[in-house]
Amino acid sequence: MKVRDSGMPDEEMWTTFFDPAAIFGTLQMDQGLHDLVEFGCGYGTFTLAAAGMVTGIVHALDIEPELVELLRKKCAEAGITNVSPTLRDFIGEGSGLNAGSMDGALLFNILHHDEPVALMREAYRVLRPGGRLAVIHWNYDPTTPRGPSLEIRPKPEQCVAWAKEAGFCFNQGGSHDLPPYHYGLIFIKP
Repeated sequence: MKVRDSGMPDEEMWTTFFDPAAIFGTLQMDQGLHDLVEFGCGYGTFTLAAAGMVTGIVHALDIEPELVELLRKKCAEAGITNVSPTLRDFIGEGSGLNAGSMDGALLFNILHHDEPVALMREAYRVLRPGGRLAVIHWNYDPTTPRGPSLEIRPKPEQCVAWAKEAGFCFNQGGSHDLPPYHYGLIFIKP
């Protein structure tokens, strides 16, 4: 199942929106993680940074064959060997990962799809107790240069409600502004 169009800009513009290492630090996803799953790796903007932070494998899932192949190429060129780019309809078929096998999960700019709670439940399923889920999404602001329409763009409080419904814990210290156009949230699997 493909996600509704997010208005994702081309890669050159996309990369100007993020400092992946700084974002991982802000979200406390930059240490203590062995294995991590990224639902919707896209251009690999966060995947490559995550590969240098985890001690195990980054499982990078995407439904777009071109993006999975692009990530494979980037990893080969950079000599990165701990990323597993996988073509997968994780919304329709799940991640294919074992329950309780991951220390961290990333849901970045993807919760505007039709089944956000189901996706959060899959993240919950694959995380170990104490595992961390990081969420990033576009600010609910019509002046952002791209992103999904406001009709399907979730506000932070909606993401928090979905995460709680999926079983995650959240505290107010887990919410972060990620300028220029995003916010970040961190959740814990009890």
